[in-house]
Amino acid sequence: MCVGKCSRIVGPCLLVLGTLSMAANILLLFPSGTWKYLVEGHISKHTKVLPGVWGGGIMVLLAATHVTAVGWRCTGCSDCGTRHNAFISAVLSKLAVLGAAACFVFSGLGLTDGPLCFYNASKHGHGHGTLWGYPFRDASDQEPEARVENYLFDRRVWSICLEPKGAVVWNGILFFLLLLISAAEMVLASLQVLNGCLGCLCGYCEGK
Repeated sequence: MCVGKCSRIVGPCLLVLGTLSMAANILLLFPSGTWKYLVEGHISKHTKVLPGVWGGGIMVLLAATHVTAVGWRCTGCSDCGTRHNAFISAVLSKLAVLGAAACFVFSGLGLTDGPLCFYNASKHGHGHGTLWGYPFRDASDQEPEARVENYLFDRRVWSICLEPKGAVVWNGILFFLLLLISAAEMVLASLQVLNGCLGCLCGYCEGK
């Protein structure tokens, strides 16, 4: 595929994925769709880091915007700075790979630890009384992989979270969505790194 045509495909795809990443992370700030828990500070630590905003969002969107603009502006191997633009595209795409990778890691940790919720610690052997915490992470006798499998696929334990309502589903779906989005971003941004390097060598090659 021509370097220019590839940029015009990868760029818009990254724009869409970056936007979705930001939207998913913003939704994580509002469990059950309310402001209450954000105002009270009862938001999980991995959500507060905002990996989907700065990592899978802004860093990817910067690269996507440049890639899309250059792909459509520089058609043919004319003297329009295609090699210079291709180099910038490769650099920005590398940053996008790093941002998406950071989002992937934080999202994985968020999914592993489970949601921050108000739960009855004494009832489940994690302490005394009701408190805010990570009931699934505090299952210290389990490995992370087993912990995720046990709480995600066993709906009977979801009722441990008294507040926010539907915390496990909200946290699980959005962090899993961020995992998928960031994985796709890493693949596409890596492809654009290679594409940008080829552009540095041969221009955008259209019309050849």
